[in-house]
Amino acid sequence: MKPTYDVIVVGARCAGSPTAMLLARQGFRVLLVDRATFPSDTVSTHVVQPLAAAALARWGLLDRLVATGCPPIDRYAYDFGSFTIAGSPGTAESPVAYCPRRTFLDKLLLDAAVEAGVEVREGFVVEEILQENGRVVGIRGKSRRGEWIDERAAIVVGADGRSSRVAAAVQPAKYHERPPLLASYYSYWSGLPMMGRFETYIRPRRGAAMVETHQGLTLVIAGWPYAEFEEKKHDVEGNFLAVTALVPQVADRLGRAKRESKFFGATVPNYFRKPFGPGWVLVGDAGYIKDPITAQGIYNSWTDAERWSVAIGAALTGARTFDDAMAEAQRDRDSAALPMYELTCQLATLEPPPLAVQLIFGALPGNQNASDAFVRMNAGTISPAEFFAPDHVGRILASAQAA
Repeated sequence: MKPTYDVIVVGARCAGSPTAMLLARQGFRVLLVDRATFPSDTVSTHVVQPLAAAALARWGLLDRLVATGCPPIDRYAYDFGSFTIAGSPGTAESPVAYCPRRTFLDKLLLDAAVEAGVEVREGFVVEEILQENGRVVGIRGKSRRGEWIDERAAIVVGADGRSSRVAAAVQPAKYHERPPLLASYYSYWSGLPMMGRFETYIRPRRGAAMVETHQGLTLVIAGWPYAEFEEKKHDVEGNFLAVTALVPQVADRLGRAKRESKFFGATVPNYFRKPFGPGWVLVGDAGYIKDPITAQGIYNSWTDAERWSVAIGAALTGARTFDDAMAEAQRDRDSAALPMYELTCQLATLEPPPLAVQLIFGALPGNQNASDAFVRMNAGTISPAEFFAPDHVGRILASAQAA
């Protein structure tokens, strides 16, 4: 049976809508489905790092985000107790980050997909991934009215998160696996202005962060090792406040603020999945997921959208074979992602870093260029491999010794 669509994308949030949009802009016929209706919220990190903001600018969407009133963030600060490292997260071309509520961001992305010509079905629940002779050929699901519908495409893209229905159907191999490392929870607070700062506090086996979002609210996060998850999940509020109490200035500010939401949280495994096979591709968290402590999820989803839309386009037009285009995209994804993945997994343990790394961190205060580089590494603006390169570390230590 001839497919109706070139591509069906399952999942219409941060990975799915941009992937569908970029494919439609190439002239392909794309169907985008999601069980949710929009605008709607989801449990996730919110941070649009500076390089992610640059992607929005390339797509012509950054001005739309700014117009929603989302405040810019131009300074990150990491408080280790005995010292603080603060600096600028971005580049001259893309200097600031944002922390939008997903109710604003996901709707903005979905609307852009519609404008590009994507056919969108909200409230559509995918119940089955259709396969024939070992190849994915489409989806079967229920519409909002309860009708069973089959749709077929040359390629089905799973952009439906770590619990991906597409991944469950095709059972891709996992690699670089790590177990859940951190239990973290967040809530929204009013009366807690941040003045453009993203603040992170690191204490022994505990961590907290604060960053401003939409509507005058500030997102406050606290976490502890996953080994304590079962013990502490029955009193999230008490344990959350116990973490913030470790930093008196934070506890004082929260005492003068007002919590405006319940607590949201989840524990996250860490792994890569093989992201393609006959008739299918995985993007965003469906293909690669790690702990949210470095807040890279949105940026990773958007680099995936750009990378995989180019590869899928090359395969659909016959410019390259499907396997060749996808294998190159996988290699590019893995080589770009692995240094940050390793750093994230180390940070998520909330254990002190190795002594050599502690010496490097201790040499940063007073060296603004090096502090900016540290902040940009954590923001994903530069790779950890670049920051920890021997010549860069050597310059940091030499500068500290001279001072």
